[in-house]
Parts: sequence; C-alpha cells; structure tokens
Amino acid sequence: MPRKTRMYVPDVPCHIIQRGNNRHATFFAEQDYLFYLECLFDAAQKYHVKIHAYVLMTNHVHLLMSPAEIDSISLVMQSIGRRYVQYVNKEYKRTGTLWEGRHKASLIDAEHYLLACSRYIEMNPVKANMVSHPSLYKWSSYLCNAEGEANKLISPHETYCRLGLNRFDRQQSYALLFKNDVDTNKNRTIRNAVQFSMPTGDNLFKAQIEQQLNRRIGYANRGRPRVEK
Repeated sequence: MPRKTRMYVPDVPCHIIQRGNNRHATFFAEQDYLFYLECLFDAAQKYHVKIHAYVLMTNHVHLLMSPAEIDSISLVMQSIGRRYVQYVNKEYKRTGTLWEGRHKASLIDAEHYLLACSRYIEMNPVKANMVSHPSLYKWSSYLCNAEGEANKLISPHETYCRLGLNRFDRQQSYALLFKNDVDTNKNRTIRNAVQFSMPTGDNLFKAQIEQQLNRRIGYANRGRPRVEK
C-alpha cells in the first residue's frame, strides 16, 4: 500500500494519533506519563506548536495542535519519539520499537469540528471504561479546558475562546459539551478521517486544503497496483 503524504498547514489544527507497536503498552508508571508530557511541552515550545487538547492512554496518545510552520508537527513528533523511546528503553531495560511506524494526522475544520474533536479526545478514557467521567482521568486536558486547572501545555484555540466572554464562562460552556448527547455522525467523521489521515471537514474544507497544498487529496490506493491490459 502506498504511503499517504501527511498534510500539514500552518495555523490549521491537526488531530494526531500515535499507537504503541502492535497495540502494546507505551506507559507503565506515573513517571512515564509525566516524562512524555515534559517531552511534548519542550518540543511544542521549540518548534512553535500550540496544543489545544490531549489524552495519554496506556497504549496510544491523541493530540490536537496547531503548527506555526508546515513542518512543526513532524518535528514535534520526531523529538518526542527520540526522547521518550530512549527514556523507556533505559528505564525498563528494553530494546526494539515502541511506537507504530507512523503517526496518523488529520487536519481539522476548526469552525465545525474543533470542539467535537477535543471532546472526542478527552472522552477516550470513558469510552475505554477506565473512568465514568473525563474529570476522573488525570492524563488529559479536560481538567484544564473544562475546570480551569493550570496546565502549561494548553493554548486555547480561537474557537474555544468564543465559548464565553471570560475564562469561567468558557469553561462552563465547554463542560456542557460533555453533558449533551454525543453527535455520532461527527464522532464517526473524526474517527474515520484520522484513521486514513484525511481532513476532518466538509467538501468545501477539503477543497480549501487542496488549494493551500496545491495538490489533490484522496485515499491511498489499497492492494497491489493494477496490471495494465
């Protein structure tokens, strides 16, 4: 199967998923989560990426972030990969691959999908039956976005800022997103788009991305190439 070229556009938020190799665990103790977040913060600062939401699960991570430059996200993920894998291998006296070969990335239509994507990310521990509410899971951005807990990693996106006139109003409005019924269509769109590293948005958004990238986007062809007859 041909590899899809990743799509990044400056200032357009992107949903990233990176999974453990063969879905194996990538975090084993509290200190591992803390070190990963330290790596993420350092890389985001160095390569000018704003982080809007995240969750660290036992065997994968979700990140929602906006790059200042076209290669910012790739540099962040490479930096985390080097530092965190070296740390895990040394800490647990292991060798070999920790992560799947490539992370998945989906550009997000901020106007229509950013808040839904943030909710999708922070609801992961609930969907996995690890906790009954996202506020009970400490390794995500929910406590910052919904309850105002200090978190140096998080930079609120403009779409989030429009939820209220002040920080308290924005937090309350954001928390309400988790009390309303889930938009299953939006969740399906978010899930499918990141699975295939496609933009999350309508046809107009995809056309805008094509124009900015100056190329067509589409699903990679599966299977062996056709034999011309």
